Amino acid sequence: MAKKSNKPYKKAYLEITNVCNLSCSFCPKTKRSPRFVSVEEFSRLLCQVQPFTDYVYLHLMGEPLLHPELGELLSLCDSHHLKVSLTTNGTLIAKQQALLLSSPAMYRVSISLHSFEANCTGQTLEDYLADILHFCRVASQQTGIYCVLRLWNKDSALLKAQNQRNVDIFAQVRTFFELDFDPAQALEQKPSVQIYPRVYLETAEKFAWPDPERDDPANSVFCHGLRDQFGVLVDGTVVPCCLDAEGVINLGNIYAQPLAEILSSPRARALYDGFSRRVPSEELCRRCGYAQRYSIL
Repeated sequence: MAKKSNKPYKKAYLEITNVCNLSCSFCPKTKRSPRFVSVEEFSRLLCQVQPFTDYVYLHLMGEPLLHPELGELLSLCDSHHLKVSLTTNGTLIAKQQALLLSSPAMYRVSISLHSFEANCTGQTLEDYLADILHFCRVASQQTGIYCVLRLWNKDSALLKAQNQRNVDIFAQVRTFFELDFDPAQALEQKPSVQIYPRVYLETAEKFAWPDPERDDPANSVFCHGLRDQFGVLVDGTVVPCCLDAEGVINLGNIYAQPLAEILSSPRARALYDGFSRRVPSEELCRRCGYAQRYSIL
């Protein structure tokens, strides 16, 4: 989807809040103090990020649609010529629909449908999906925004996921978009299928988040962290990827030193070089179930 860029990174994950309105069973949560980035902080942040990428993803932990000044943050991204992608649990999509659809900076909205079954919200699946599917159809018809409906809850060889409602989700999606094919069957052949112009449904296996206490570290690990992405937590801590929820691999703080200096630091270079050899320099990376997908065993 994304256009090629001459900048060194494909994307930067910018956490605008670590606060969430759900408590998903698959999410590791965060022990960090709850926080929302301020407009002034975000402006400073974008000035540093802009030379490194054309695409910013407004999430690591937290629910980005909760941010009370989301409109101003999106306007800042547009003024810095940055395209925005965000991942949401979808519960606030109707409330924020007008804002998202009117923002010229919005590029993609990914909605984690698997969050419904992983919570007890009291809302019916039908009502939850109705708002989301309506948003996707309007976005397709009125804007150039891409929408990705995620079901990252397939069982893996090691992990059992919550996916009993997937059959109901597939049925409602098929009916709503009047599909002449079975999306469940299509997804058995490939991980993503188009169900409407610029609207995709995708599946993936459940994975284990990086955990310093995990007792089965891998010796051979490859990751795209610091190769095509980096992240910035809500307090300015720079991390190598979107899964370092606690800032264990703290490369520096973007509000205290230049981003270029942080990304070229000895610790950052060691991490990059280690992944090139499939020998991670950080213990956390050896204990990341997602990174092990790229491992050479």
